[in-house]
Amino acid sequence: MDSKQRVYMNQGQGETSYARNSSIQSAQQNRMKSLVEAAIVGLCSNPNTLLSGKMAIADLGCSSGPNALALVSIAVEAIHNHFLQFQQPPPEVCVLLNDLPDNDFNVVVKNLVALQQTNEPVCVTGIVPGSFYERLFPSGSLHLVCSSNSLQWLSKVGKLNHISAYDFDEHIRRERLPVVAAAYARQFRKDFTRFLKLRAKELVPEGQMVVSLVGRRSDKLATEISYVWGTAAQILGVMASEGMIDKKKFDSFYIPAYGPSAKELRVIIEEEGSFSITEMQAHDYATGMDRALLTPNRIANTLRAIFEPIIVQHFGEIMDEFVRTGEKHLSLQRSSQVEGTEDPIVMVLVSLAKA
Repeated sequence: MDSKQRVYMNQGQGETSYARNSSIQSAQQNRMKSLVEAAIVGLCSNPNTLLSGKMAIADLGCSSGPNALALVSIAVEAIHNHFLQFQQPPPEVCVLLNDLPDNDFNVVVKNLVALQQTNEPVCVTGIVPGSFYERLFPSGSLHLVCSSNSLQWLSKVGKLNHISAYDFDEHIRRERLPVVAAAYARQFRKDFTRFLKLRAKELVPEGQMVVSLVGRRSDKLATEISYVWGTAAQILGVMASEGMIDKKKFDSFYIPAYGPSAKELRVIIEEEGSFSITEMQAHDYATGMDRALLTPNRIANTLRAIFEPIIVQHFGEIMDEFVRTGEKHLSLQRSSQVEGTEDPIVMVLVSLAKA
């Protein structure tokens, strides 16, 4: 399966849209604020990076809705504040937003116009559709690259030789898990290495990159959360066991997403060699959010906003039942969970400088 054709968030502004169900992702972007600001200060303080009096910023995998401009807006404000502090004219800024062609760019474009009308610094804006696993920008043209909640998506599913990625039978699932996890890990390593090589070509010397992605707390590869879509798969597994979806279709269902550990990510970055790590953080996935608001209904609808296009293409129109089953499954899961148990899912944040 080719994720370039299939991976995009629910479009529009309706009740089931990503725009209306992305508050968790917004909280994660807020945690990137200090890293983005620090990267901007580093760039603005380095005379070698601003010789032309211009700065280009790109957000890769911007998606749609209120989060699409969050990171670039933080960067633009940081540029303004830095040069205001030293009473110097700011550079001209070019803001570029990227996502796959099926992304809903309609509202994004309207918001870009508002950003473009900012008095200082002068902003030129643009949309760049395409996969961030391919070249997107001219060599040496970018100063800062940001990406939030996107790099866990793979270019494709790793080679599994018809082994089911997930099974509602716990014994079979645990037997297959090492093979499945290893295939996903290999594909992630290949994709993330390519991502680093491409961005190194597109960044100016001493350019900066700040990214966050969904990862896992454990360094052990063969764990239940070796890929980040476990909860959605569990819900579909319940639906298959209860006859709501076809078992054979469930067995042939794969989602191209993988959550690395912080250690795993560090090893890949260091082995690829184009970047040095300025800072790396790992946060609980729900840090900064009111956990009382993370109700089963809200979580199920967030999963719908993220995975509906992929699920519907494979199973047909089953999403209302997916949400109902998800609410029930998550309620049972919550009631059986031991209080104080650490969430196995984390957000990994990395600030990088081009070596």
